[in-house]
Amino acid sequence: MKFTDAKIRALKPKSSRYEVWEGGRNGFGIRISPHGRKSWVFMYWFEGMQKRMTFGVYPEMTLEKAHSAHAKAREQLINKIDPSELLIQSNIAHRGSPTVSQLVNEYIEKWAKPRKRTWEEDARMLSKDVIPQFGKRKAKDIKRRDIVLLMDGIVERGSPITANRTLRVIKKMFSFAVKRGVLDASPCMEIDPPAKENQRERVLTEEEIKMFWFGLDKAKMSDATKLVLRLLLITAQRKGEVSQAEWSEIDLRNMWWTIPKERSKNERIHRVPLSPMALDIFRQAKIRRLGDSKWVFPSSKGQPITPRSISRAIRNNSEKKSSDNRKHTPPYGDFFKIDHFTPHDLRRTATSMMTSLKIAELDVSKVLNHTIQTVTSRHYNHYTYDKEKQQALETWDRKLNSILTGKKAKVVNLKRK
Repeated sequence: MKFTDAKIRALKPKSSRYEVWEGGRNGFGIRISPHGRKSWVFMYWFEGMQKRMTFGVYPEMTLEKAHSAHAKAREQLINKIDPSELLIQSNIAHRGSPTVSQLVNEYIEKWAKPRKRTWEEDARMLSKDVIPQFGKRKAKDIKRRDIVLLMDGIVERGSPITANRTLRVIKKMFSFAVKRGVLDASPCMEIDPPAKENQRERVLTEEEIKMFWFGLDKAKMSDATKLVLRLLLITAQRKGEVSQAEWSEIDLRNMWWTIPKERSKNERIHRVPLSPMALDIFRQAKIRRLGDSKWVFPSSKGQPITPRSISRAIRNNSEKKSSDNRKHTPPYGDFFKIDHFTPHDLRRTATSMMTSLKIAELDVSKVLNHTIQTVTSRHYNHYTYDKEKQQALETWDRKLNSILTGKKAKVVNLKRK
């Protein structure tokens, strides 16, 4: 009998297992179980003993692939190799290699958590797009084409920037696997980001700063979120550092906020002097403090506000133009009446304003907690720049107050320890 797909499908189960052999192919056949399962089998002789092996199950293993497996097994016999033993060793190695889901867990627990403050975002992206697509497959079986098609799918659903972010995380994960000896090579080699990202240069004008500040009064978001957004503009710190601030970091008496190295992007302790407007924000937060919560800006669930929710609050309350110049009305209304902006744009605005006030670039960089990449700064310069940061933020505080009130800025010297 010459096998064809039609003939194989026509084979019906019987009360007991039986086998059908293909003519012209020594020992190659198909076994049909009483439940209708069809398995490719090969019966052969090796070193005087009759043996049999199973290649796979039809139709998961096609007729073409089964023929190929049979030809390979015959070649191994000619070379005096037992194909059954080789298959057993291959299966053992295959079972010992992790699935993509297992690799994701290992990457999050052993690399991302200890090293990244935003590890939860890595976990979210991998859980959303990678595990549903590849989770049950062996990590070693993932090919470059699989990654490319995954990126195409994310772009096609209208999320090109998400595709870029996801690709960065996938690359880190497979690089981690290579370094730990799980894989010999990463399938992500030479895959370019699927979308072009334009560098944002958005800086709010003085009029826009006023519109933003007073628009917050009517915006539909939590009071804690409003305080976070104002503090972003006042202090020029990162949204994750602001939104997840703890009371143990705040010294209202001496007017300092100390961000621990565990929460700092460059993994160094960062001291932020509190200007009058910053102090007022923290005092407002103190008044609305929920019990003995350790979070300065807790959500209604008692956990700190997430950076993602800060961005979402702006989107839900401000109008944004799409790439085709169409306006998209936000769910809650346009309360700011200015061009779209992001939380990071508030940090950039404060930075730009400090520079325009003739504050030295080095002092501004210290306020932002940027790392200065020189041998001297890394190994020998342990100067804190506290005084310079204080002067910079208090100068910006006076300018911001002047913008909001329309009154000329007054010089107020704060005594701090």
